[in-house]
Amino acid sequence: MSVLEIVLRSVAVLVCFMVLPLVLGQAEHKVMAHMQGRLGPMKAGGFHGWAQLIADGVKFAQKEDIVPRAADKPVFRLAPAVSMFSYLLALVAIPFTPSTVAGDLPASLVYVLAVSGIATVATLMAGFGSGNKYAMLGAFRSAAQLVSYEVPLILACASFAMAAGSLSIGGIVHAWHPIWLLWQLPGAIVLLIAATAELQRPPFDMPVADSEVVMGAMTEYTGLRFALFLLSEYAGIVVMSALFAALYLGGWNGPFDGALGFVWMLLKTAAVAFVVLWVRMSWPRLREDQLQRFAWFFLVPLALFQLALTAAGVIYTA
Repeated sequence: MSVLEIVLRSVAVLVCFMVLPLVLGQAEHKVMAHMQGRLGPMKAGGFHGWAQLIADGVKFAQKEDIVPRAADKPVFRLAPAVSMFSYLLALVAIPFTPSTVAGDLPASLVYVLAVSGIATVATLMAGFGSGNKYAMLGAFRSAAQLVSYEVPLILACASFAMAAGSLSIGGIVHAWHPIWLLWQLPGAIVLLIAATAELQRPPFDMPVADSEVVMGAMTEYTGLRFALFLLSEYAGIVVMSALFAALYLGGWNGPFDGALGFVWMLLKTAAVAFVVLWVRMSWPRLREDQLQRFAWFFLVPLALFQLALTAAGVIYTA
């Protein structure tokens, strides 16, 4: 691979990373407004308030950047960037077509799972670096949630890797068959729920429950640093939706995938992201004890059942 190709691929990933989360943020505003019967801001930019997200960005940029006196200032300032950087690294290894991938790693599934977990480290940095008790409580909740839901998430992904006989996301997509929609359904349910919990999205948003811990680890953040945390959340949705689309929905596989493979991957990713947004507007927040019981008493056994089912299928077809 030439230096020019490396630069072009890096720029393409960076552009996708900056554009797709913004599009998803705008979509969430509009989908939420329609589902909940709210008119919302409709004037910015003219038609349907299309520029409202830009107006929000300008608003965040104008706000004062405040660092608490009791904060660990280097850690406090670095946390939002670490949160963003983790999903940028993850997006590098997710293929949208056989040739449209910035880094085609032999164990890309392991890599994506590893680097996406860094976002939770950023939340811990924000909580401990803020010098605020509510931020620290939110960080503790994030750590507990990571431990609980990382287990079923990895088990579900292991099932897809076992079925394909590969740890490469591209290899899993190449091995995908429509029968997986039924065979891997329990694993897909676990993957989607655990990924939503990893992103701390409703109904799994106890670390930022405003009625209990104000805004959790982000309590002391203002301006652009707070906006970076919000943007990293949308970037996480893009990464996890693309991962789900690749593992369970066949990625770029579809009619005329030779020419429309990239379109199919984008459409599947958008559909999964819509489900994540839909769940936020439809389900109330769980209690902390309910969250832990749901992970260990339902998701982990279901993921283990899927592993056994996959192993039986692999042995039977060998």
